[in-house]
Amino acid sequence: QVQLVESGGGLVQAGGSLRLSCAFSGRTFSSYAMAWFRQAPGKEREFVASIGTSTTYYAESVTGRFTISRERAKNTVYLQMNSLKPEDTAVYYCNAKNGGNNYWGQGTQVTVSS
Repeated sequence: QVQLVESGGGLVQAGGSLRLSCAFSGRTFSSYAMAWFRQAPGKEREFVASIGTSTTYYAESVTGRFTISRERAKNTVYLQMNSLKPEDTAVYYCNAKNGGNNYWGQGTQVTVSS
């Protein structure tokens, strides 16, 4: 069973930066594609960024501002968020996927004040 634990959320002013971390355990980290999603109040959960072995994908709304990376030695995936905007406010969720197996973390709150 895969376990995902997010950290790094918080309150930041517009234009600031945060780095989210997601610690992976329970299976072989390199076998999973990793992603970040987010859910704002009253909205559906939406894709933010993903990373496979090396290929990365980003939602248009965060391209150029967010960077996803993974560190195999620490079984951790990161989301570096720069130039944050109030509309980035949401609960951010880590996701791990391998075929039909799909796992979620508990989420970490990011709040961007204007």
